[in-house]
Parts: sequence; structure tokens; C-alpha cells
Amino acid sequence: MASMEEDFPRGGAEKKTTEPKRVKTHDVDNLFENRETAVKKKKKRNVEQDEEEKTKKLKVDVENLKLNSATTVEILHLRNLNIGTLMLGCVKEVSEFEVVVGLPSGLVGYLPIYNICDSYTNMLNNRLDSEDSLEAVVPLSELLTPGMLVRCVVSSLDSAKEGNVSLKVSINPKEVNKVLSSGTLKPGMTLSGCVESVEDHGYLVDIGISGTKAFLPKKSTASKQDLNVGQYMSILIEEVKNDGRVVRLTQNPQALAKAVATIQHGWTLDAILPGLLIRGRVKRVTPHGLIVTYLSSFTGVVNFLHLDDDKASTYSQGQEVLARVLHVEPSTRHVSLSLRSHLLPPGGGVLDKYFSERLGEVVQGCKMTDLHYHSGALMKMPDGTTAFVHKNLMKEPNEEFNPNRLLSQPEHTLRIIDYSPVEQIHLATLRRSTIETTLFRYQDVKVGQIVEGKITGLQQHGVNVRITDHIRGMIPRTHLADVVLHNPEKRFFEGLKVKCRVLSVDAQNKRLILTKKKALVESTLPLFQSYSDARVGCISHGFIVCVKKFGCIVRFYEDVKGLVPVTELSTELVDNPESLFFVGQVVQAKVLNCDPENKKLCLSFKAVSEGDIKEAQTEKFDFVSGKTVSARVCRKVVDGLEVSIVPEEVPAFIPTMHLSDHVSNCIPLWTALEEGDTISNIMCLSKTKKKGITLTKKPLLKFYMEDDNIPQQFSELQVGMQMIGWVKNIMPYGVFVSFPHGLFGLAPKDAMADQFITNTSGIFEIGQTVVAKVTNLDEEKQRFLVSLKVSELSLLEEGSRARLFQGLKDRKDIFEMVTSRGESDVLQQLSAVSLGDKIKMTVGDTREDGSVTLSSDRLSKATVLASKFHTEGVNVTPGCKLSAVILHVDPLKSEVHVSLLPKLIKKKKLLTKDSKLSATIQYTDKDFAVISLGDTGHLTFIPLRAHVNNILDSKKCSVGSCLNVVVEDPSSEELGGLPLVAYQNSNAKHDETKSKSSGRSNDLILGEVMTVTVKKVKPTSVLVALPSGTTGNIHVSEIEESPAVGSFPTASLKIGTEVEARVIGGHTVRGNKFLPISHPNFGVSLTELSLLPRKLKDADEQSVDTMKKYTPGDDVLCYPSKYDEKTQTLEVHVKPNVIGTVELLAMITKPGQAKHPKNLFKPGQTVSAKVVSTGSIKSFQLSLSLTGMYKLEQGLVTMATVWKVTPFLGLLLKLPFGNWGFASVMDVSDAYADNPLEPYKRGQLVRCYITEETKNKKFKVSLRPSRLHKDQHKNVADPEIQSISDLKEGQIIKGYVKSINDKGVFVRLSRVIAGRVEFQHATKYFMDDPKVLSKHITLNALVTAKVLSVKAENSHVNLSLLSEDTGKPDLLPESLDLKLRLKGEKKAKHDKMVAKRRRALSESKQQENEKHEPKIKRKKVEACPVKGECTGETKTLKEKKKKKTKTEDSDSGVDVFFREKEETTSNKKSDQVKGKHEKTEPKRLQVTLGFPWESTLCSLTPFAAVDDTHESSEDEQEVKSKPVKKSRKELKQEQQNAEQQLSKLEAELMDTSVRPDSTTAFERLLLSSPDSSLLWLQYMAFHLQATEIEQARVVAERALKTISFREEQEKLNVWVAMLNLENMYGTQESLQKIFERATQYCEPLPVYQKLAEIYAKSDKIKEAESLYKNMVKRFRHEQAVYLSYGTFLLRQRQSDAANALLQRALQSLSNKEHVDLIAKFARLEFQYGNTERAKSMFDKVLSTYPKRTDLWSVFIDLLVKHGSQKEVREIFDRVIHLSVSVKKIKFFFKRYLEYEKTNGTPETIQAVKQKAIEYVESKGAEAAS
Repeated sequence: MASMEEDFPRGGAEKKTTEPKRVKTHDVDNLFENRETAVKKKKKRNVEQDEEEKTKKLKVDVENLKLNSATTVEILHLRNLNIGTLMLGCVKEVSEFEVVVGLPSGLVGYLPIYNICDSYTNMLNNRLDSEDSLEAVVPLSELLTPGMLVRCVVSSLDSAKEGNVSLKVSINPKEVNKVLSSGTLKPGMTLSGCVESVEDHGYLVDIGISGTKAFLPKKSTASKQDLNVGQYMSILIEEVKNDGRVVRLTQNPQALAKAVATIQHGWTLDAILPGLLIRGRVKRVTPHGLIVTYLSSFTGVVNFLHLDDDKASTYSQGQEVLARVLHVEPSTRHVSLSLRSHLLPPGGGVLDKYFSERLGEVVQGCKMTDLHYHSGALMKMPDGTTAFVHKNLMKEPNEEFNPNRLLSQPEHTLRIIDYSPVEQIHLATLRRSTIETTLFRYQDVKVGQIVEGKITGLQQHGVNVRITDHIRGMIPRTHLADVVLHNPEKRFFEGLKVKCRVLSVDAQNKRLILTKKKALVESTLPLFQSYSDARVGCISHGFIVCVKKFGCIVRFYEDVKGLVPVTELSTELVDNPESLFFVGQVVQAKVLNCDPENKKLCLSFKAVSEGDIKEAQTEKFDFVSGKTVSARVCRKVVDGLEVSIVPEEVPAFIPTMHLSDHVSNCIPLWTALEEGDTISNIMCLSKTKKKGITLTKKPLLKFYMEDDNIPQQFSELQVGMQMIGWVKNIMPYGVFVSFPHGLFGLAPKDAMADQFITNTSGIFEIGQTVVAKVTNLDEEKQRFLVSLKVSELSLLEEGSRARLFQGLKDRKDIFEMVTSRGESDVLQQLSAVSLGDKIKMTVGDTREDGSVTLSSDRLSKATVLASKFHTEGVNVTPGCKLSAVILHVDPLKSEVHVSLLPKLIKKKKLLTKDSKLSATIQYTDKDFAVISLGDTGHLTFIPLRAHVNNILDSKKCSVGSCLNVVVEDPSSEELGGLPLVAYQNSNAKHDETKSKSSGRSNDLILGEVMTVTVKKVKPTSVLVALPSGTTGNIHVSEIEESPAVGSFPTASLKIGTEVEARVIGGHTVRGNKFLPISHPNFGVSLTELSLLPRKLKDADEQSVDTMKKYTPGDDVLCYPSKYDEKTQTLEVHVKPNVIGTVELLAMITKPGQAKHPKNLFKPGQTVSAKVVSTGSIKSFQLSLSLTGMYKLEQGLVTMATVWKVTPFLGLLLKLPFGNWGFASVMDVSDAYADNPLEPYKRGQLVRCYITEETKNKKFKVSLRPSRLHKDQHKNVADPEIQSISDLKEGQIIKGYVKSINDKGVFVRLSRVIAGRVEFQHATKYFMDDPKVLSKHITLNALVTAKVLSVKAENSHVNLSLLSEDTGKPDLLPESLDLKLRLKGEKKAKHDKMVAKRRRALSESKQQENEKHEPKIKRKKVEACPVKGECTGETKTLKEKKKKKTKTEDSDSGVDVFFREKEETTSNKKSDQVKGKHEKTEPKRLQVTLGFPWESTLCSLTPFAAVDDTHESSEDEQEVKSKPVKKSRKELKQEQQNAEQQLSKLEAELMDTSVRPDSTTAFERLLLSSPDSSLLWLQYMAFHLQATEIEQARVVAERALKTISFREEQEKLNVWVAMLNLENMYGTQESLQKIFERATQYCEPLPVYQKLAEIYAKSDKIKEAESLYKNMVKRFRHEQAVYLSYGTFLLRQRQSDAANALLQRALQSLSNKEHVDLIAKFARLEFQYGNTERAKSMFDKVLSTYPKRTDLWSVFIDLLVKHGSQKEVREIFDRVIHLSVSVKKIKFFFKRYLEYEKTNGTPETIQAVKQKAIEYVESKGAEAAS
């Protein structure tokens, strides 16, 4: 009521100043009271008061009828807006076609691009109409900037879907200022406008008033930059002319800030505009704001959001204020004002803060400071910031507004949803649904996230989806399904819920792209959200966005795209990718290469394999065998459940038989589980590349895997070990049993059960849990045998009760899962009954099998059956009513099995514990039976198998069978109150067997001391008789405290001796596995005792050792047991629970000891050993050494086994303790021999010296006796060269020839050092070709050399092999008649003659050049470039200099005859080459080896002045002592000679037949021809000649990267070269890797063919044949494959195999290829195979196709070459009588005649001519007739 009085005053005098406080207080108290209730509670008033109230009410109504008479204060609501409403807004966001404008009270409007102004809209239209328009359109971002205040008008209020309203505004001056006219314009008025056009001195501004031109001078603009057409601005009218037809404007900020609207401006109520600055006076103060009067008579309101924060509590009536007009409603003249400082001077143009980074933030601990019923509430956040919550956001959409509940809460949790720049306040919500949502902003949506939403609309380009109230997304048309939908409207409709995955998020533009492709949504592969996620080898799902001839472009998430080249699309050749792939197709792609910086991604389809997918899916899960996890069922398949491990969401698989230990429960559990169910407490079983992760829920298997000591690999298995596994496969010869960690063994038929088995089927079921005992280990083949006989097992013997409880629990879970699925009547009825319940039944029909159907009200919906056995002696006439007892309830089949037998229905008797009863089986399945206990009337469950391995006896386990049981618990809680019983004598025989072996061992106590009698003495143990009569065992290590090495401890005990012993444990009877006495299976073990004094005295002494006690290097005493010939290891005993093995190399120190290793140590003898390594904790096995070493180090001498003999290189040795060594050919002997490796064979034992360790467990070793016996071998024939310092000049040494090339002979001197022998120091004979030397010296030949020089800095050693230096015969024989090299004076004389002859030759050529060559000026010579750009003449001269140095330097001593010959030959050759290249220019530049490219013409000197270091000293002195001054003519002549020489050199340079001889030359040639495979192959061959294998590989890799991808043949040549390289110098593995790479980057067929040819040429027949077989399978439709394979087979003389191949080819190839194929095979038979078979093949083909004259011609050619004359004449006679054209017969007659002329006689020639005449006559007769 207080608020009513404030808003509707009753008249009278004004209220006092204290009145508002009182009114405000009452207003808050009564703000939310129900008005109707207040009326009912009004006190009765007299008539006068009623009349007075009516009078006041009438006055109020009259006042309300006046316009602009503000009486209430509220915020601006959306419902109050109308088209034409004017508002002051703030630009929040600017996009390409739209501007988001913040309006008062937190409202948001959208300004379209066409609502700016008319001139800007016209510009847009012109641009659209004419794309070639020169008029540039300025984007919106340059016209409007965020934070700018604008005057706008509501242009439309369209209703959007889901009840929302789309508010669009306009800033077009014609709409904002339409209330103004030319006459109303006055100087000092502020308006808004837009630039209409740009003039020379200013701008024409559109202010929306027709007939008025507004001009803004450039000097009056606020910005120094030029304005654009459409630019929005706030302007001040500076001058008005011609009655308002011309207006001059200004943008002066100071003038605008001071421009206050006054009465002089003539503002009327209709003309008030938002943004005006006015002065007013407070008329009234209300709880929700102020009512203000301005411009003398106008009234406006200020709501609580626009009160100045600093003065909110100080406003009073009559107070003057400065305000800004916020909004104007023209229809009601309602005006809102603002007193906020950010909208008043000096501000008011652009706001500094227009957005907040706290959007979406959830804030707790907020307090409500003020509540306004009609508007909302102000909330104060913990940091002091204020937020406004609209009234509609203070409750859920469907709840009633209850402000009292909100006021009663001390604190609130809110979420910031927006920011209002006009009010400079955060907007928040109290809705729980909005606060709790995880997706509020677009920034909250992550790429790849799964989201759900509803379809809001279907468009041509896709489907719009609403994810939340604030987030919308779009599914493109291509992403609606995995396939292209032509009519998506049939499948999708508005309101449909969809599940999608996010493809991309553009939070700034609020764009969300989704996909509904099932393959993408359900993908479990890693997501490529960025290029950095696409690691090489990773696999992910993507979709094709483009298909071209060169391949497919695949897109993933965000903008990640990759190319799949056409060669990677499929394993088969793809000619047209568009026929196989389509845009939008979901594919799995594997990353081949990724460059994140350049955003390049190369992918492959064909490289994706099932194993890679599984590995990629499980990559993020930390798999550990035995790890317990939970999983969610994703899909049910035939053999199990496909699940997803949570929370990692990793796919896994649970086989059906791994859901339970009980076979009968597995399928029901699989049936009961449904998609979405969560399975807890399951265990990780295995992980493979093909099947992924496999889980198990078998309780026994999980219990077994919890033990960390179970064997994880074959080496940890021991005979006698018992393990839990499951049946993997059943074969006629036995059962395969799988175990954890990938182990599996075979249980033979005779080891499956204690009973005799004739047929393995039906004994066990696949997946059944079993216990197995290891009986045999085959370490060579890594296989083992197990036994499933119950009599040999002790594990799980006592677990039948636990298995019963677990099995019944599984069935209970099944029942609960099935009944919880729905509320069907039948399930409800079945859940109400259980075993033993008695129900009244009505007898129904009798079935064919004798069972009777019954009915009952309690089970009206289920099928009730009583078997024939349970109706014996009972009247089952239909309609009879009887009592029945429940035996079994099957919820899956909705069946109930009951019994009508009276003895089961009678009253139950009391049971006592341990009472023995005779039980009868009433119902049975595969695992459990329902039994009745005698005549007590009790029913209960009992397991059919006392042990999991027991075989069911169908007779003993059938209904009606009797068995003896013992009551263990009359009312078991685990059985739901049913009795718990156990078999009485089911395993009597088994117990008796065990009792014989174990006696009363269970009664023994750990540490008990007793007197025992020695019964039997063995080498490693002593059997004793215990006082109880049972047998015990004393280990050899438990007899003496510290036995002497070499003694036999067990020999000290004699049979019959009594000794005191202490019990320390036990070991299994068959496996000798030590068990502590506390072990649960101790009852089936031999008692282990000790005679050691320290253990007899101290009972607390540790009885057994642990593996942690032993470390490598420890000394231990061991006792040999036996020597295994297969593995060549000695088994020894260390402790009762610790055994050890000693390999042969760790037993012996001499090779002769290996002949009889058994005789080295006797069983039971005390031996000292060192620990090499320890096995697993479970295996208790040590690796020992008896040689005193436990690891290899440099300087040690050890034994080794020759593993491989590598010819000419050395020996690969197997060293002790798993190490490997390599002995170079230089380290096998102290005296070098011609074939040093000949004495060594594989498997031979040798002693070696460790020289150094190269890698992990790899050593370099030496077999030199001087290394093995340093003291005995002081004088060594060929000492070891360890470093370059060991070589001295003049030293005579031996070595092996390493290689011979153009640079000399290289000799291997040690493992790392090699020396070079120049040709002049290799032989006394002169050779014009180095190949002469390589023909007479084989590689790795032993030679004697003399050291000429040693350069330690670069490790160069120069050697001599001359006889005068070494005393050995020359390398070349005299029989070759080679000329001797010149020496001494003869050489000097020869050199002098050569010099004179060259000078004379130069002069003669100079004269000749003067006649024919043009004159060349000297300045041209000086202008030659410095490097790399010299002319051909420069190269010619330099080349000649090179030739000179080569001939005179390297081969000094050659005779004059050869020099002249070479000179003449070279001159002729250069002239020929020059003439040749004048005509044709070669494709590529071929440069000779070693050409000095750095030579320049400027650096050349005249030929006579060239400095030759090998000229004779006399010539040097002569040249130096007699300098000759040359004339200008001579200098010119020399210059011309130099140019001539350069021309010759250029000709030689262009000669492609000359090969380079240095890496520099090759590199420069490759710069000009990078795509030439010939150059690259020559480069590789150059390195191979120097035995630089790795360098050759590097060159090949460079070639593959350098050669253009278009040059496929060139690349193929390089691949073939790499295959040849690896075949000759690499391993099979490296060759296979190169081959696989080549097939990926090239066409596979040529690569296969090339490799097969390489194999065949290198005599690798098996490899070639295997490859050909693969080719026939893979390329079965290629004729070339069969031809090449057939050629190979026939060359190998496998004619029958070739014939079989031909038959296979005829089946695979098309019919049109058969004739050619047979003909080609026949030709191959002629060449390599059986000639008769070839003839018959041709005859067969030609008889079928007689008109194939081409085949006749081929047949004739082959017979001429391989057949007799008779056969040739016969075939000619056949062919000339063919019915073919005369032209073809003429051709054969000509051939016939030519053959006879060559091979025949005149008579045969005449016979052919006669046949021709007869043929012509016959044809003429035919024509005439």
C-alpha cells in the first residue's frame, strides 16, 4: 500500500522530507504482498472515507490520462518496445554484415548493414549490381567502432522460434531524426548523422531532414583522418542559413560536451531525441528511482540502474541535475534519463568499457542488496562488483516467482551472462539450470566434444541445432550422415534430438560446425585438432573434402587438412580416384609426414591396418595386465561384449566365456547385459595389436592374476608349477590352455583327466576355467605341456564353497538385471518366488516328453513345468489342484520348474551341523544341482564339480541320483537361509593318494626339531624318515655350514644314521618347488629339513633365501645337478628354494674342456661360483659363472663361440653372459696368412681378448696369441698396429688389399688404419689402365709393403710395394710385356725433351692461329669473371694444365713413345669432340673428374711459364736464370694460344663420355642436372669403388629427395640401385626395408620385377622364387609377371613348374591374352627348356588359330634357329597352303626361297619356285571358275 501511495498520491499538502524514508521502509515490507489479500483484510471504513478515496482515485485517473505524466519508475522491458522507439545504444561487436548494439536495461539489438544510411545502402546495391564497380565499399568496422554511443530506432520486432524476439535497430538519420524539419533546426542543437559524400573541403552529412543540406568542413572534424561514406557521427549545428535549408556542422568535442538542450532551441515533446544533454530538477524521489522535470514542463524518469552511484542516497526533491536522454517512446511521450557519470560530460561519446572478460563465470557468496519487484535485483559479488539480475532470471522458467524465498537466503550463487555497456554493469542469472550447465559460452565448447541438441530448422545448406539456450550450431548438409542424403527432410525434423560431434568452433563469431556422421561421432581414434596432433604413424578418422586425379584431400577437426597421394589410396593401382571416393566420405588415414610449421600433412589410406587402429585406440590407456577397471557396454556381438573402459573411453573386449567361471552363467550374463550398462571390477587380461585390449571377469582368474609373481614369459616357467587358465581350443589330440601374459600350453589327451579318455570333445568347453600343472618344457621351440589331472593338482582344491557362492551370486545378478529392465507382470511374478517356495497349482496339459504344465495365480504370466520324474505317483489329471515346490526359476525364458513329489512338499525338519545325510538330485544344469536332503524336506544347492577340472559323470549327476553329504551350516546366509552342505566321500580315492604322500605333514610346525633317520642319499639331497613315518628331505646346502670347495656334503651321511633336524618348509613331490610350511598347499609336499647348527640353535633364523639377497658379483656355493646337452647349460642347486644355471662359456677356460663338459663337475660337488644375474622373484633362478668372471671388461680373456664367419672381414663371436664380439681379420693371428679365416667354422670354441666395448653388450676382441699370452709372445711376426703412431717411415709391414681404384691400391693395416699405394709405387711397370693391376691382384690378398710417409694429422699413410723396397716379387708378371717406368737421368732427359717439344708445338700453333683466328683484344681477357663464370677458353687451358700434371706427376718415368702417342690421341680426340659439339649440344653437362672449377682466365699464365713441380731442376734453373722479355706480338700470340687451349678444354668438358673423378665434380654436375639418375648412379658407384658404403647410401637418399616427383623412371632407377646396393653389401633386413619403401613410392610391379632379377643374378634362388610366388598372388592379372617367372623357372631347368605356371596364368588372364602368352612361353621353351614341348605348344596354338600369320612367322624363326632343316621345310610347306590372303602367302614364299638360297641346294630352290608357280596357277583357276 505504501508503494501505491507513492505512485498515486491522494493530494493535499506535500509530504515532509522524512516521509520518503518511512514510505520506503513500508514499501519494502509490503512489496510482495498479494493485492487481493490486502483488500480482504482492509478495515471497514465509513461512508465519508469511501467518498474521499473515490475522489482521490478520480484525480489520479485524470492525471494518468495526460501524456508525459510519469508516475512509476521501471527499467526498460522488451515488452515495452515498439517500432519507432528511440534509444541511446553502445556498439558492442562489429561483424561483416551486422553490428551488435547494447541498449538500456541490458537489452541487445542488432543493426543490419542496410540500416546505416541511404548513401551507404546505395553503394552496396551498386556493388552488387555491377561487380566491376570502381566504387569501393568501406567495411562496417571502419564506420562504427566498439564502445561508440549511437542514437538508434527500433526498426523491427520479429518473433523468432521458441518464443524469442529478434530486435533490430537502425541508425539511419531519416528514421532517427524524422520528427525534425528544416524549420526546427537551431544553432547549438546536437544531432546524429552519417557522411553522405566526400567533397574537396568537407563532407555532406545526411541528417535525415529533407530539403536541408548539412555540410561539415574538414577543419571542423574531430579526426585528422578522412571520413568515409556512411561514417556515423554526433554533430553540433554551428550555423543555420536559408530557413534551415543549409546547415554548417562541427564535430568539436569540447563544444559537443557542453551542448545542453535549452528552451531556446525550441525542443518540443515530439522532437526529444535520445542522447540529448538536459538540465532538470528532481520532482519526486521513489524507491525505484527519480521523476525529473526538464525544459520547464517535460517529465522524465531515472530508474535505479541510472542513478549516480556516489549520489544515490542523497537525491532530494527540487535538486538540480544534469542528465542524458536514454530512450523516448513517441506514442506515450515516455522519456528515460540517465544520471550516470560515464554518459555525462566530459564523456558521452565513446565508452571505455564495453565488454567484460567475466562472461560465463559462476560466482558464489553473492548478497542481494536491493530487490525491485517489477524489475529485478542488484547483487553484490564478493569482490565488491555489482551485478543486476532481471526478474525473469531469478527463477526457473516454469516456477512461480517467490521473492520472500530469495530474501530469506543470506547468500546466492549466480552466473554472469552478459555485460551492459550503457549501464556499465554485469548482467547475471540465478537460474540453477543455467548455472549448472557446462556449455554456456562458445568458448566452453571444445573441438571434438560430443554434444546433444535439438533441431530448430532445416536449411538448404544444412540443419540448425540448439545445443543450449545460449549456443547454437549448424550441421552442414554433407555431415548429416555417413552417406549423402538427397532428401534430408524425410529423416530430420524440428524438435528431433540429435547427438553430434564438434568439428570447429569460432567463438569470436559464434559459429559452431557439427557433424552427425556416425563414424566420426563414435570414433575412438585420436583426434587431429591441430597439426601438432598429427604425429607420424598416428591414425584418425577424417572426411574427404576434395577428390582429384592426384589424390584426396582429407579434413579433420578445425582447419587440419592433409593430402593422400594417389599412390597411397589403395594397395591396388587407382586410375580414377573419383570413381572410388566421394566428398564427405569418412575415412581412416595414417600420417606419413607432417610439417606443423608449414601446415603440410601427408596421409595414407593403404597403410592403415587393423592392428594400427587398435593400437591408436588404446594408446591413451595405461595398460597393465592385472589392472582392475570399470567398463561400459557399447555393443553386443556374437562372441562377447564390446566395451569402453571408463573414464578413459578406451575400447576393449570381454569374451562371453570370460564373464564368469561357471559356463552355465556366461550366456545368461551376456543376454542380461545391455548397451549402456556399466560393468565394474573387471581386470585387464591381454593387449595385442590385432585384438586390442581383452578384459576378464572370471573371479578365479582375477584372484590368480593379483599375484605379482605369476610367470609372465616362457623363461619363468618351471616344471611342476600350477597355473590358472582357460580352455583355448579343443583338438582331437588334446586341449590347448591359455594363461595370462600370452602363455598357452597343450594338455595331451592322456593328461586331461584321471580317467581314460577316448574322445576329447565334451570333456571341457572352450572358455572354461581350469587349473593346469606344467609337466614338460621345450625351450628350443618355446612350448610346454600341462596336465589337467585333478590327482596331480593342489591349487583350488578347497575352493568349491567359494565357487558355489560366486555362481549363485552371478545368477542373482542376472535375475536383478532382467527384472529391472521393465515392469512387466511376468518378471514381477518371477521375482516373488525362490527355491523351496510352496505354491498351490492347477494341473494342465501333459507334453510329449512326459512333463506337465501347471498354472497358478501367483505365476499366471509364466510357464510352470513339472518333469516326468517329479510327477511320479501323483494324480496329474488336468484340473486337479496340487501343492508344488519351486526348484528353478529361469527369468530369461520366463519358466519355473517345480516338483509335485509329496516328500518334498511335507513340513521341513530341523537340521543339525555335521549331520550326514543321503541327498537326491532334483534338478541339475552344467554347474549346479538342486538336491533334497533325505526326508527332511529341505532343498539346497550343491556344485556338481568339487574341483574346476572335474569331469561330469552323466550317470552320477542325473536327476534322481543319490550322493552322501555333510551339513556344514543348517542356515547359510550366503545361500539365503538354505543349508550349506558338502560332499562326504566324493574324493576318497584322491585323499587317500595324498595322505600316502604327505602323511601328517599338516600337523608339522615350522621350526620343530626332531630326530630323523637317513633312508637314501642322493648327490643333491638326502631322504629321511620322520618320526611320524612320513618322508622328509634335506637339501645338500642344509647339511654343512661352510663345506670345502670340491667336497661332497651328502657323502658325510650314511644310510640308517639318526640325526637331529629342524623343519624349515617343504617342496612339491614332482616339481621340487620349495614351499614354506605356512603355504596352503603344504599338505601335498615333502617336508624340508635342515641340519645346519645355526638353524638348530636359533628357531628364528630365516629358513629360506630371497632373490633380493643376491646381486651380480656375489660369491655363492653351488652344487651341480645335471648338464643339459640341448641348451648346453649346467643346472646347479644353491639353496632349497634357489637354483642356478651355468652356460658352457661360463664353465670352461680352454676349448678342450668343451669336449666332455659333463666330466668337469660331479653331481653334488661343492663349487664356488659368481652371480651373473638374478631371475624374477617367482622363478628363484640365478645365472652363475664358474670361471671367476661375472661381467666382461676391457683386458679380460674369455671363451667365445664362433657364430658367423664373414669373409675378408672377420669373425662374429658369441661371448659369455649374452654378449657379442667381433674379431677383425687383422686380429685373428700374430702371423698374417693368405686366408686367415679358413681355420674357423661356425660353432667353434676360441679364446679371445676383450679390447674395447663399442655398444651395449657388443665388444671388439682379438684372437692374437700375443694378446692372450703376453709373457710368452714377445717377438711377433706381424705386430698389431693400434694407432698411427705405431708406424714409422721405412718400416716393412704386411697387410691385406682392401680395394683398387683410380687413386691407387689401398691396403688394410689394422682394424681402423689403411694405407695407400700410388701406382708408381705399386709396380715397376707402366700401366695405361689401372684395371691391369686389379686383374692380377685379388682383393684381400696378403702383401708386403714399406712405409714411405706417415701424416698423423690426417691419418694418411703412403706405402710402396716395389720389389726394391720390400724384397718381394713385383705384383705384375713379366709376361705382360709392359714397359718399365723411367728413372733418374733418363727421366730428367725425357722431361727436358718433352718441354722443348711442347714449346715448338705452341709456336707452330700460334702461327696457324694467326691465319685463321680473329684478333682478340687484351681487355677482353681481363674482363673475365673471377669465379664460376669463366669462358670456355679458360677451362680449356686449365684442363690442359691438369693433364700435364697428371701425366708427368703421377706416371713419371714413362717412355717417350707413349707420351707422343697420348698427346697425339688427345689432340685428335679434342678436335673431334669440338667439331661434334659445334653441331649438336648435349642435354646435360658431363664434366671430367677433378676439374678445377675455381680456375679463372685472369689467373692463367702462358704455357711456358706454368710452374711444374716435377720439371727437372735444370729446367727450373734455366727458366729462372734467363728471363726473356717478350714483345707485344709474342704476348698477343700467347693470349690467343691460351684462348685456343680453353676452347679445346671446353670441348672435352662437353664430352659426356668422360666420367668425373671427385665428389666436387659430381656435386657441380648435379647442380645442372639434378633429375639425372645416371649421374646419381655414377656418384654412388664412385663411392662404392672406395668401399664407402654408407656414403653411397647417403647419395641414394639425396637422389630420392632431389629428383622431381614427375620423373618416375629416374626415381625407379635410383630405387633399383639401392636394392642392388643392399643386396651386395647390406643385410636381408635392410634390403627388405628398402624394398618396402620402394613399393610405396613407385609402381609396385616394376619394383618386384627388378628385385626378382637382382635375386636371380646374385644366385639367391630361394629368395627369387619366394618373391615370384608373391608376385603371382598380388599381380595375378599381369601377363608380364607370368613371363618373368616362367623365364626364371626355365633358366633353373624347372620345365614342369613352368608348365604349371602357364596353366595358372591361363586361368587368371583374360581369353584374349591366352594366345600371346602361350606363344611367348613356347619361345621360352625353345630358348631354355624342352624343344619338343615348345613345338607341340606352337602346333596346338596354330591348329586353333591357323590364320595368325605372326605366330607362323615366329615359329619359323625359332625352328630356323633351334630345329633341323627337315622341320623347317615341313613348316614352310604347311604355311604356304594356308587359307589366307595372297599377300601373306607371297611373304612366306619369299622367306622360303631365302632360306633355301642360304641353306639349300639348287634342286630345293627350284622346288620352291615350282611350288610358287603351282600356287599362282591354282589361284588363277579359282578366279576363272
